[in-house]
Amino acid sequence: MDSIKKIALVTGGSRGLGRNGALAFARKGIDVIITYHTRKEEAEKVVQDIEALGQKGAMLQLDTGNVSTFDAFVAQLTDVLSEGWNRDTFDFLVNNAGFGIHTPITETTEEQFDALMNVQFKGVFFLSQKLYPLIADHGRVVNLSTGLTRFVIEGFGAYSAMKSAIEVLTKYMAKEWGKRGIRVNVVAPGAIATDFGGGSVRDNKQMRGFIANNIALGRVGEADDIGGVIASLCTEEFGWVNGTRIEVSGGQML
Repeated sequence: MDSIKKIALVTGGSRGLGRNGALAFARKGIDVIITYHTRKEEAEKVVQDIEALGQKGAMLQLDTGNVSTFDAFVAQLTDVLSEGWNRDTFDFLVNNAGFGIHTPITETTEEQFDALMNVQFKGVFFLSQKLYPLIADHGRVVNLSTGLTRFVIEGFGAYSAMKSAIEVLTKYMAKEWGKRGIRVNVVAPGAIATDFGGGSVRDNKQMRGFIANNIALGRVGEADDIGGVIASLCTEEFGWVNGTRIEVSGGQML
């Protein structure tokens, strides 16, 4: 198995943490397949960047909030693996795709709640289920959570509750999939300056200042602070880490 080129699948890989994680894999000599929802041009650029780093890249469209499309996606992925790599499995799954809603519990609508649930939890659950047969023995899964499951900032109640569910799911995946040597961990980023949530952390100077004052290292996180952690968790150096939540926040709200 060690002689076979490793392949990572990163959902939501056209931007932000997904893009950074995909490029971090490529820098480690790993081929990468990314998914995108609507940002096709950005996804194409990420694939170009992966190839510029000397690795093979591919992209597939996927709405992670629509479970009914997952069977067709798995069929497409199977074709891509066969045609591009002469394989029927891949090695590393990163469940990254997502979005955030900032609204108080009293103002959260059922429509907002369901949209979050479909992408942040239901989609992760059933996509992982569908992809399980395609993950190679001794593979890795990295789920994405948030520092907001440990500390509280008003307005993120629904989002954070679903990420808490992801953290519990991670433990069950690690337990049930360990029989095949598959390690499953969860990375919980703190506040990151990306376009996530409308770019509020990145673009709002007042918010950035407030957040930086509550981080031990004195600044807001960047995507570069997270992607390398995601990729590193899939290396042999972290082979005995399983079912674990790893917060990457620079010491936020200690």
